[in-house]
Amino acid sequence: MKIAITGKGGVGKTTLAALLARAFVEKGQKVLAIDADPATGLAAACGVPPERAREITPVSEMDDLIYERTGARKGETGGFFRLNPRVDDIPDRFAVEQNGIRILTMGTVKSAGGGCLCPENALLRSLVTHLLLRRGEVLIMDMEAGIEHFGRGTADAVDALVVVVDPGRRSLQTALKICDLASGLGIERVLMVGNRMRSTQDEEFVSSQLPDIEILGYLPADPSAVESDRHGVAVFELATGLMQRARAMADRLEAVSSR
Repeated sequence: MKIAITGKGGVGKTTLAALLARAFVEKGQKVLAIDADPATGLAAACGVPPERAREITPVSEMDDLIYERTGARKGETGGFFRLNPRVDDIPDRFAVEQNGIRILTMGTVKSAGGGCLCPENALLRSLVTHLLLRRGEVLIMDMEAGIEHFGRGTADAVDALVVVVDPGRRSLQTALKICDLASGLGIERVLMVGNRMRSTQDEEFVSSQLPDIEILGYLPADPSAVESDRHGVAVFELATGLMQRARAMADRLEAVSSR
């Protein structure tokens, strides 16, 4: 199963990614969680100790690896380099494991419209293709606000695109733009998760603004999520109420992927 999580920055994508990763581990699944958000907070959310998390280098910043696989240095443009470098060993070499979850900090794939025909982008795009098309475990991608990681060759491999929103209009506007992009790529299963819901009124407001998007579930506002970050422990260890909701979402995602 391949699940991509996106939404406006700061809405709680990383929290949801960590919760779902743990939920699938509890089901006995092998889980690879990919941190493709510039904030790179997924390892910490999964319980990697702060000192160890600080030592993780995103794949996009591994200069020697980029040169080894592409034949060019990071940031070089206009020269010759391999557009389809070898990437199959990268997840096993550089992922760290915590609480049964394997976490790979990938870094950001620059958008096709960003003008970056560069070695690091070639490496990351090849890595995304490998992860989506050739890896067999449950894959959960914590992405930045958009779907620039996907092309038409990989979009079909996504079992579900989960868009996280909070009860604010800016996050809802971002969600609508993401849905338009997903439609253009042919991603059929787009689901919404409402995060930091303070009341049923918040839930009703979100659902009324996104009437055409299937709702995967809601996560209530929970101070324990903030406390987990403050104390450097996994979000699912302290926010047990959120974890219970995530288990139900994992069940629904399994049902969706089997349709």
